[in-house]
Amino acid sequence: MKINTKDEIVLKVLKKMDERSLVGQEKYGATMMQEIVGQEKNLDRFLVDVQEELMDALLYIEAARRCLSDEVEEVM
Repeated sequence: MKINTKDEIVLKVLKKMDERSLVGQEKYGATMMQEIVGQEKNLDRFLVDVQEELMDALLYIEAARRCLSDEVEEVM
């Protein structure tokens, strides 16, 4: 795959996605495509994974907001 963008932000995100993919392959022993082809995961399992990731994201957002609020209070 050839990446054509010159946007440094996009390139940084793509690099992080690539690194995360490698970590996942090491952890789970397969690529996502291999999980589909090997029928290790079905649509419902992928949707559960998405749901769990979104719930985690909400927790991270709330924790970050708490950190930011604490930092603002310290400055004032």
